Amino acid sequence: MRASASPQRVKGGHGLPAPALSLRLLVYHVSQDDPKKNTARKLARFQLCELTDKVNRVPRGAVLLDPYAPRALSREDADAARSRGLVALDCSWRHAEEVFPAVRARAEPRALPWLLAANPVNYGKAFQLSTAEALAAACRILGEKEQAETLMSKFGWGNVFLALNANPLEDYAAAATSRDVVAAMHAYVPE
Repeated sequence: MRASASPQRVKGGHGLPAPALSLRLLVYHVSQDDPKKNTARKLARFQLCELTDKVNRVPRGAVLLDPYAPRALSREDADAARSRGLVALDCSWRHAEEVFPAVRARAEPRALPWLLAANPVNYGKAFQLSTAEALAAACRILGEKEQAETLMSKFGWGNVFLALNANPLEDYAAAATSRDVVAAMHAYVPE
């Protein structure tokens, strides 16, 4: 897939056409997790994201989902994500701090706000999202609700993630700026 001005169609699983994709999704994949549980690999099998193991394939100026970023993802980032892509890093949480700096140099880092994981490994844990959950949440925040639903439809627990986080995701998507997203997040963060 290449970023373009018009939405793209890719083949979905079982040869069925997938819905139009507004955002190019790229995953920098470092093969640290169990391949059978890896959500990015599953999305790639359905041609819903691209995998790369080379930092130089990350488009300059793309939006990088980075839990250590000083700014929250917001609608302000939608134009950059549409024109240059949305990038997630697929690595073990134990090694995340070591891997992010290499990708950060090419992309604009943005943190996702408070959300609960629904994946079987980290169910109910805040901020411990799988790569697929992170990409779906980002799509939803950036106004691409259909793309978020398509990503989550590939997982038995995907609808649970969207339902569990329905109110925060709606509020974050309505927030115009990073500062507004952080303000909205305070309604959900337990004290």
